[in-house]
Amino acid sequence: RAGAAFQYLLVQKTGAQKNVGLIQLNRPKALNALCEGLMAELRRALEAMESDPQVGAIVLTGSQKAFAAGADIKEMQNKTFQECYNGGFLSGWDKVSLVRKPIIAAVNGYALGGGCELAMMCDIIYAGEKAEFGQPEILLGTIPGAGGTQRLTRAVGKSLAMEMVLTGDRISA
Repeated sequence: RAGAAFQYLLVQKTGAQKNVGLIQLNRPKALNALCEGLMAELRRALEAMESDPQVGAIVLTGSQKAFAAGADIKEMQNKTFQECYNGGFLSGWDKVSLVRKPIIAAVNGYALGGGCELAMMCDIIYAGEKAEFGQPEILLGTIPGAGGTQRLTRAVGKSLAMEMVLTGDRISA
């Protein structure tokens, strides 16, 4: 349910008719890094909004400083390839792209790595003046893992996507 307690999210219905679901990522000390707990809560919140007949659209946002600074590297750093592959690592991260109601990403600050991918899964992205998008995984010796290479190419074109993925460079709104 939308009113259920969340550790990593602030969830409410807003708007004059309370028909807009608002989900705010809320891990300020970690720049809204996407840990497994946050992603599980996000799936639960999205399922509640999708099944609520009063909700017509969903807004997904973060803070002024960070929409989401990426996957939680501290949580991932000791995982081996075999653990990730056999354990279904990142499974369920695509829930945003499967929701039938429109989802709007309201992005300000950092949308990096998994945060950039999360924004691209939404139907519409509204970016603030301080929004920065990037796929810096190459700087850690890996590549985007939740569909980022495909979605980024469709969003910004092949040349810019290749530049961003291969250099780790960021772009502004």
